Amino acid sequence: MQKRSIFYIILTCIQLTSLAYSPVVLWHGMGDDCCNPESMGRITELLKEHISNDVFVHSVKVGNTINDDHKAGFFGKIAEQVDKACEQLSNIPELSGGFNAIGFSQGGLFLRAYVERCNKPPVHRLITFGSPHAGVSDIPNCMNPKDFTCRIMRSMVRGSVYSDYIQNRVIQAQYYRDPNNEQAYLNRNIFLPDINNENDRNETYKENLSALDKFVMIRFDQDVMIKPSFTAWFWREQENHDLLPLKNQKQYTEDWLGLKSLNDRGRLEFLVCPGQHMQIRDEYLVKQVIEPYLKDNDGINRLHLLHQKPFELRKA
Repeated sequence: MQKRSIFYIILTCIQLTSLAYSPVVLWHGMGDDCCNPESMGRITELLKEHISNDVFVHSVKVGNTINDDHKAGFFGKIAEQVDKACEQLSNIPELSGGFNAIGFSQGGLFLRAYVERCNKPPVHRLITFGSPHAGVSDIPNCMNPKDFTCRIMRSMVRGSVYSDYIQNRVIQAQYYRDPNNEQAYLNRNIFLPDINNENDRNETYKENLSALDKFVMIRFDQDVMIKPSFTAWFWREQENHDLLPLKNQKQYTEDWLGLKSLNDRGRLEFLVCPGQHMQIRDEYLVKQVIEPYLKDNDGINRLHLLHQKPFELRKA
């Protein structure tokens, strides 16, 4: 009996540790990489400083090297990169119980695709910063004007964004939505219409997204990098250049993705971050994101319940 008691105490300690702090997965944006100390590195530092130094943080890397990961933000197929992320995250033991996720710019769109397409291990809370959820009406500008890879990308897509050649090679073309040619977008875009359930309705996508504990979409109030900036809230540009809010779209009213279901349960949130695209002040990240959404405020209560369970089993 004593050995059995010790076993349950050890098991409890393992479970307490795993539940105390939900792991966090990051996916960077265009022109960045997984391991940039000034971006993803700084985010990791803030998470550890304001949650716990023990919190597990993983930054998605597509490619064998950091340079490959940077290039993958411009060239390749989004669907294939999401598949790689599904395999990558499923093989990390620390994430096996699920995790919270933060996606920056297009990285937020990719993380949403992860939730919809595989979600094993599951995402509990998804937070996206300036992500092109409803597509963009212009190819995003380069954050760094000296980034030669970005300049090549932009020159390639001009005038031929929906060609098979560009669609199968340029990342940004795969979430480009021409407000003057909606049919071409629906017929020729190889990624966004699928992940937004705009053609065929994939019930798995809806079920997986509806299962989120929170879906927090953040737009930048001075964003000129992605157009329209309100795409971060699923708004889209129409042919007359007016913006169509999410709640006025069939996407929402007919609940193609489960966004209405999330909102009806108080799980869909729209926030504004002051500043330009991806210029996030530490104070905002801490006060508006980390503390309200990523600190596990329910941890103590859940740990108390878990603590009782082994002793009940031991008595049996």
